[in-house]
Amino acid sequence: MAATLRQPAVAGYFYPGKRDVLLREVSQYTSVAGDRIRALGCVVPHAGYMYSGHVAGAVFARLELPRRFIILCPNHTGRGEPLAVMSEGNWLTPLGEVAIDRELAAQLKQNFKLLSEDADAHLGEHALEVQLPFLQHLAGKFTFVPITVGVGNYPVLAALGEAMATTLAGVEEPVLIVASSDMNHYESDARTRVKDRKAIDQLLALDPRGLYDVVTGEDISMCGFGPAVAMLTAAKRRGATSAELVKYATSGDITGDREKVVGYAGVVVS
Repeated sequence: MAATLRQPAVAGYFYPGKRDVLLREVSQYTSVAGDRIRALGCVVPHAGYMYSGHVAGAVFARLELPRRFIILCPNHTGRGEPLAVMSEGNWLTPLGEVAIDRELAAQLKQNFKLLSEDADAHLGEHALEVQLPFLQHLAGKFTFVPITVGVGNYPVLAALGEAMATTLAGVEEPVLIVASSDMNHYESDARTRVKDRKAIDQLLALDPRGLYDVVTGEDISMCGFGPAVAMLTAAKRRGATSAELVKYATSGDITGDREKVVGYAGVVVS
């Protein structure tokens, strides 16, 4: 039986569909100079590259990238299971195929019974796909576990984080947990920056419960707060002691429209 090949859903839309053009863009967004650090987790945005590629690229360029990743993203499509993983097959982008980390996915499913095997939740989802070309360009050959998070219940999100930490405690190689999230959506630039700062402060404080409370209590439309809460929980369990805001921007910085913007934050946890 042939392995599952997940076809690109947003190539030519969120990012270039032609290999040479995509490589040129990714190279431009990751050409940030500076020392690289080894991290336990990060938050990166997932809008079209013209809007947030420079933020995501700055994060990935800041890191010593390992060869194994867990990538968490929200479920924008509403399809599939609330917590959905693919544990075998490959994902295709214009830069080639990337293999799913079968061993790591199997361990995660064993340690977290709420995680369901479900490719349908991933078929049309852009938030994870757009991260792969950055990693293909910078990390070379790597494997990853794709997980969509369609729940907003704190105990479940924290339990996912704990399960990731438990799983990674038994893995010798470094594994980076990537939380894909944009920040506040479709309010004025000024209001978005105030709201986003409240969420960013909780990320920098390494406080998953604080992040959950401020996002839900202050009506901050951070679409990937679930992945971020789970990532922070796991990182703290793994010994994280600091976080850095690598870059922040809004869509208004690109479009000039300050009336309705989306915020983008790039954060590294180490």
